[in-house]
Amino acid sequence: MKIKSRVYWYEAIFFLFFGVFHLHRIWGLFDKNGYATYWLFVMKDKDIIYYLLMIVLVALCVAGIIVFVKNKSNNYWWRWIYIFGGGYVLFDIFAITLEISWWNNLLQFMFDINNQYWDIIWGLFILIGLFSFILGVYILKLYKESKVLE
Repeated sequence: MKIKSRVYWYEAIFFLFFGVFHLHRIWGLFDKNGYATYWLFVMKDKDIIYYLLMIVLVALCVAGIIVFVKNKSNNYWWRWIYIFGGGYVLFDIFAITLEISWWNNLLQFMFDINNQYWDIIWGLFILIGLFSFILGVYILKLYKESKVLE
């Protein structure tokens, strides 16, 4: 039987943080205008909240990708999320920072409160958040169990 690599404490933080970040989108289902206005302002104004959030997101994504690469021969299944989800988040930050026009058009579509797909778009992000948060709790449990075995 192949032994898996160790579970790091920040892996649970990665999924718990992304879970809470996506779960906050429930706000958008109840207050479309307030939600869209707030996040479009944050992305346009790029104040301290924006930069703090981006630093945390980049740090977690890069740490996850490093863990994946470092343990490429004996990874847990969830570490593939670091590559695909983390890669998406890094691209999203890159595209927003460089103000890539087609990405901005996509964001405008997503934040259009008259968009007939609003509930579907944000509902899917909420489901991703729920999955991520539950996975974070599971990984935290694995981490604690692995500390007992050491």
